[in-house]
Amino acid sequence: MRRTGAVLAALLALVGAVMFLTSTPAGAAAVRIMPLGDSITGSPGCWRALLWNRLQSGGHTDVDFVGTLPAQGCSVPYDGDNEGHGGFLATNIANQGLLPGWLSATRPDIVLMHLGTNDVWSNLAPATILGAYTTLVNQMRASNPNMRILVSKIIPMNPPTCADCAQRAVNLNNAIPGWAAAAGTQQSPISVVDQWTGFSTSADTYDGVHPNAAGDQKISDKWYPDLVNALSGVTPSPTVTPTAGTGGCAATYRNAGQWQGGFQGEVTVKNTGSAPMSGWTVRWTFADGQRISQVWNGTLSASGSAVSVRDVGWNGTLAPGASATFGFLASWNGTNSAPSLTCA
Repeated sequence: MRRTGAVLAALLALVGAVMFLTSTPAGAAAVRIMPLGDSITGSPGCWRALLWNRLQSGGHTDVDFVGTLPAQGCSVPYDGDNEGHGGFLATNIANQGLLPGWLSATRPDIVLMHLGTNDVWSNLAPATILGAYTTLVNQMRASNPNMRILVSKIIPMNPPTCADCAQRAVNLNNAIPGWAAAAGTQQSPISVVDQWTGFSTSADTYDGVHPNAAGDQKISDKWYPDLVNALSGVTPSPTVTPTAGTGGCAATYRNAGQWQGGFQGEVTVKNTGSAPMSGWTVRWTFADGQRISQVWNGTLSASGSAVSVRDVGWNGTLAPGASATFGFLASWNGTNSAPSLTCA
């Protein structure tokens, strides 16, 4: 019986692995979802495994959990990438500027944020924690102006070394909905997920703070409906505008980040010919009054809305199939449509 059970378990694991590897159709654009938080999200954060597999069984196979941290093992196959950093405070992540690097590396379309437990433990005021939330949200929108953001009320906490933590968590949670209503926008909405109601520190945690198996199930169940709603309104980013090249040169534009009044553009130049390229120039005309203030890895010439950027020498020689990238900072107001590029 023991040997038969072991074989059956191995077969089930193999089937699960095959399902995981084939869950997203080849060539499909997956929606990138970043689980962001502390140890409740990342160590090992098995609610993520439950949530991933429920999405798969519910037909939401075109999703990709992203993060710079790997899975830590939850006994089932799942996409375990995450940004669950044990011991981190929301205020430290914001003050130290850690999030932009994580966003740049993973380019999420949706963020699931359960963050603030360590700030509460450190007796930081709700207003201070929410100020950090605002900084993080602004950084998310700089990475992706259409970011869908799901912010969780933190689960209850009652650690034996912090008698006041239970009430502090309530105070933070009571302030989150008002903050979210003020910080949300039509382009980048914020949804509040109530992970606090119905969660018991005695039944659903193993230490008054971190979820056990029952707690993981409750957390997954709370995320699921709001995440499915968010998925219905997401187009995977970034939006890239390709253009046909002149001769052996092609240029591709990407809006790499946008905020109120400003944005960062990125242009990739590729040698599509069969001979080496000894220099390149990319030209376009802004349609909405945008103005460039800074360029790197290129030499700018601009007259009104007409823009020309050429190589800076060291990045001008491109072998067939090779590419170079330059970036810029610019202003915008009202509309920021992508320009059509020509490359020579």
